[in-house]
Amino acid sequence: MSESEDVVLLNTTRAGVAVVTLNRPKVHNAFNPQVIEKLSDIFETLRAADNVRVVMVDGAGPSFSAGADLAWMRAAADYSKTDNREDAGDMAEMLHRLHSLPQVTIALVHGAAMAGGCGIVSACDIAIATKTASFALSEVRLGIIPAVISPYVIQAIGARAAHRYFLTAERFDAATAHALGLVHILVDDNNALAKESERLVSQVFTCAPGAIAAAKELIAAVAGHPIDSHIRADTSRRIAERRASDEAKEGLSAFLEKRKPKWAE
Repeated sequence: MSESEDVVLLNTTRAGVAVVTLNRPKVHNAFNPQVIEKLSDIFETLRAADNVRVVMVDGAGPSFSAGADLAWMRAAADYSKTDNREDAGDMAEMLHRLHSLPQVTIALVHGAAMAGGCGIVSACDIAIATKTASFALSEVRLGIIPAVISPYVIQAIGARAAHRYFLTAERFDAATAHALGLVHILVDDNNALAKESERLVSQVFTCAPGAIAAAKELIAAVAGHPIDSHIRADTSRRIAERRASDEAKEGLSAFLEKRKPKWAE
């Protein structure tokens, strides 16, 4: 099997859960064009997978992801301006596809999550990390900037923290990542990582999948915007549409009848 075929693995053997695994353990799951293309294709496929309710992203071997492959970066130094823009655009599109998935996305982080690896973590809805995981926005050390990952990282940690970690490229530990908001939950080890992910999956499965997708769209529409007449009208429209949905009718009926809704059975 060629590298372009197995650099990322997709496991959908468990009902309702897809696991996307970065699979270049010998280079700490570093990104290259093949990884980015495969991730992008997988996320686009999962977007239309109505039977998938949770998407997990993890890394094979000792690290989540070391960021960009150095061999790829060396080659990119000789690209034309057009080629470099297309290359960066591919990464930006892949992150957008991950971030905008209608399902709940969970990053399972162990080992190092550097540069683009931090971008993947930030683009997921929820991040769980082992206490020994480490992070860095290391681009400026190499004379570049964390450009395409910046919308997601800044959304996760805020502009003030971005000033520090974008500009110093210093490595920070899992406890700091948790304090910054990059990581939601810390666990002791890989076994606890798997156990906590299962707990979250169980929790997600109690919730209506259409409402989850609508809630993700709501966050994107509201975050960072002033609470003006447009936002008030938009949020009123969204809840009115949801109240009239089949999911809402089923959820209310299940509550009144003291039974589980169909999506939780």
